[in-house]
Amino acid sequence: QSLLNSEWALLVLFGIFVLEGAMLMYFVPSELLVPGSLLLLGHGPGELFPILGVAVLGATIGQFALFKLAKRGGREYLLQKRWFRVSDEALTRFDGWFDRWGPVAVTGSNAMLFTRGMLTVPAGLARMEDRRFIALSALGTLLFESLLAGLYLFGVDLLW
Repeated sequence: QSLLNSEWALLVLFGIFVLEGAMLMYFVPSELLVPGSLLLLGHGPGELFPILGVAVLGATIGQFALFKLAKRGGREYLLQKRWFRVSDEALTRFDGWFDRWGPVAVTGSNAMLFTRGMLTVPAGLARMEDRRFIALSALGTLLFESLLAGLYLFGVDLLW
């Protein structure tokens, strides 16, 4: 609690989003991070925009790290890692999405519930250009987190 009330709160949140983007955070659903942050840190414009900025930057950095690992290490390398909790069958399904929809699927998957980040690995395996991946990943994350923030703020306004 003291970390949340300190000047370190956004840095802690940044670290959480890096882990979430790299698909290494399994103890809390990513759909709860921005609404939970707004609940704990405040939901005025002075808190909303820094939280969204930290969310987009952190998640994009985490996804880019996983993207680069997929690009360099390959499919089999990732599937052998215990921390990579995506099955071969699920990865094949997401490969199919990437093959069908191309790079735009990165933005789409990042903007949808339950598929966040799932096209990161297929994009890396397809050797997508780094800058393009970063831009599409950040855009999808911005759409997703803004929608969640909007739903939270709408819900708060309804309650008060």
